[in-house]
Amino acid sequence: MLATQICQKDNRFYFVAYPAEDLLRHVKFVSRFYGDQQQVLEASRVSPHDEVEQFIAKIERSDTAFQRAPSRQKIQAIENFYETAESQPPIPGTVLLFTREELVFEPISGFEHMGNLHEPQEPFIIIDGQHRLAALHFYLQKHPEESRHIDVPCIIFDGRTQDFATEMFVVINSTPTRINKSHLVDLYEKIAWTSPDKKLAARIADMLYAEDDSPFQYRINRLGGRSKQKKWMLQAELFNELLRWTKGWEGDGYALRREAADRYGMLRDFFRAASAVWGEAWDHERYMVTKPVTLKAMIRVAVELVQQGDALPEENRVERWKARLQPWANEKPRFRMDGFYERFAARGQIERTRRIFNELWRLIQ
Repeated sequence: MLATQICQKDNRFYFVAYPAEDLLRHVKFVSRFYGDQQQVLEASRVSPHDEVEQFIAKIERSDTAFQRAPSRQKIQAIENFYETAESQPPIPGTVLLFTREELVFEPISGFEHMGNLHEPQEPFIIIDGQHRLAALHFYLQKHPEESRHIDVPCIIFDGRTQDFATEMFVVINSTPTRINKSHLVDLYEKIAWTSPDKKLAARIADMLYAEDDSPFQYRINRLGGRSKQKKWMLQAELFNELLRWTKGWEGDGYALRREAADRYGMLRDFFRAASAVWGEAWDHERYMVTKPVTLKAMIRVAVELVQQGDALPEENRVERWKARLQPWANEKPRFRMDGFYERFAARGQIERTRRIFNELWRLIQ
C-alpha cells in the first residue's frame, strides 16, 4: 500500500489513506482484559436482536491490549453521525494502528519518504479509533456502496516503535473522562518519559497484583469503578502510596527490576506477618482491616520499618515482624466496622489514614 514515511527524532512511522473496506479486513478489535475480571458482554447474555452487543461480545480480550472494552452507546452514536453527516467527512482525524511486526518500506524512485509499505501478517491492533472503526463496520454493512468512497487516514506504528505507540495511547487517553487512573498505572513502565520512581511504583503494584505469593493477589481493583468483584483497594490508591516510598529513586533496566523485587519482597513479608497477627479480622467483611484506609496506613508502617533497617536480614523476616506487630492483635475491636469512623474521626480519608498510621506505629515502637 502507498504510504508516507514520517521521521521524528529516532522514530519512523507511516501515514496511509486506507480504503475503508480493506482497513476493516486488516484490523483486530481487542479490549484490555485483567485475568480475573469479567467486564465485557458474554455472548450468551446479549440480545439476539442487538447487532452491536453481539459484535462487542465477540471481541477478543487480552492483557496486552491498549483499549478498554468498547461502549455500545458510543458505537451507536458515531454510526448515527455517519448516517447524518452527508456533506462532511465521517472520519477526518487519524486512526492510530500498531503491529508488533517490523514492516518493510520500499521508497519510490525519486522519493525518500514516499513508497510502498508491506502489510503485516497479523491484523493491526487499534491504539485509538476503535469506536470509530466499529461504527464504520456497521455503517458499511448498511451502505456497502459507500466503501469505494471512504478512505480512512491512518498512522501506523510497527515493532520498532512499540514504546512510542504505548506512549501515544497514554497521551491521548490521560484525561479523567477517557481513562481511569488505575488503568493508566498499568502503562507507566512502558512510557519513555515517565520518571524512574513512577516506573518503580508501577512495577511493585503489578507484582503485588500478579505474583502467586502476594497477599494482595487479585485483590487490587485495576478497573476503577467498574469492578464488581470483591477487592481491597483501587490500584491508583496503591500506586500513590507506593510512590510516597519510591519518590526520588533513580535507575532503570536491571536496577529497576532488582529494586522492585526487593521492595516487593519486603511488602509481601510484612503483609504475611500482618495477616497472621490480625487473624480472623483479616479480609473479614465486618472489620476495616483490609479496607483502603487501613491498608494504606499499614504500608506506611512497613516503610517505616524498612527505613529503620528492620527489613534486614531477610531470613526469618516474617516471624520477626509477627513478633513486632503482635500488639495489633489486641486492637481488633477498634477495627470493627461498627463505629470505626467515630473511633478514628477525621475530616477525610487523608487525615484518617494518618491517624490510623500514627496509632499502629505507636503500638509497635
